[in-house]
Amino acid sequence: MTSHGEPMWRRLLPVVALLLLAPWAAECSWGGFAGADMLLVVIVLAPMYGGAAVLIREAARRTGGGWPMIVLLAAGFGVVQAGLVDQSLFNPDYLADTEFAELSAADRTRIPVLGVSAQEVVGFLGNHVALTICAPIAVVESYLSPTRRLRPWLRTPGLITVTLLYLLGSLAVFADDSGRKGFLASPGQLAGAAAVVLTLVVVAALPRWRRRPAPASATAPRPRRPAVLVLVVYLGVSMLSGWVGVVVAVVAIAALTALLIRWSGRTGWGQAHVLACAAGALVGAATLAYLVPPYAPASPTEALASDVVVSLLAVVLLTGAYARLRRFGELGAAR
Repeated sequence: MTSHGEPMWRRLLPVVALLLLAPWAAECSWGGFAGADMLLVVIVLAPMYGGAAVLIREAARRTGGGWPMIVLLAAGFGVVQAGLVDQSLFNPDYLADTEFAELSAADRTRIPVLGVSAQEVVGFLGNHVALTICAPIAVVESYLSPTRRLRPWLRTPGLITVTLLYLLGSLAVFADDSGRKGFLASPGQLAGAAAVVLTLVVVAALPRWRRRPAPASATAPRPRRPAVLVLVVYLGVSMLSGWVGVVVAVVAIAALTALLIRWSGRTGWGQAHVLACAAGALVGAATLAYLVPPYAPASPTEALASDVVVSLLAVVLLTGAYARLRRFGELGAAR
């Protein structure tokens, strides 16, 4: 039993759920892997992706930083993952042996001085923020009661265990040369990525995120509005390419972020709205799965079956989450 009187299995269940959901959302929800490979992908990548999601969620809930802290730390994780671990941000051949080799337009927006593609920066970091970290946390927390949702899930031994899992998982990915193909980023690129990560962590730790301003007099919109906006922006950004696409994507993401910040300060904004944002991202990813190939070659039948499985899993996860919110009386209040 825990200090709150909860059985250990009940306290750890959301941790395990987040450990497994984060890698699925990060790599499978948009069709990156065929159905036969999904379970292995989730198990192999759970320590890294899931470990990061759990640690970021714990940091935000323990300090009271809330969703601003989660988003900023998620962006920091995206830079760590793509800039320091698999180094996909700097490696021009990272997707060379995948089905994306001929589809990628990343080279058209490559910045020689930095050695990065602006299009990949937006795509990689955006997906890590939306799919790897934020959507899984929002979904798992929606299954919990309002009081459990904001409490830490782990004590010190658990935090140490998850931290070790994350470090070992990241080391395993870095050591797997099939991804990096012998590539190593330059010291300047690594230092630049580390500086960006440090900046994001410092900003995320600012005391201002712990202060809760009084809700604005205006009423928050119905949850379906942020869901639709997130869905439209996700799909639009995913389908754009070239420098025009990068500019439009940055403006659209900035506008969406500003609007969500404004709405979240209004009376009535709650977990139903948070879940709606996650639903927009996950439904967008499931839709994108029908439009892009998986990393490895697959027959049309296998690819379609995998995309259907992704859609069904997304529907089941979101339906269950909305059912839980309805049980807690939070869904009707947001309509």
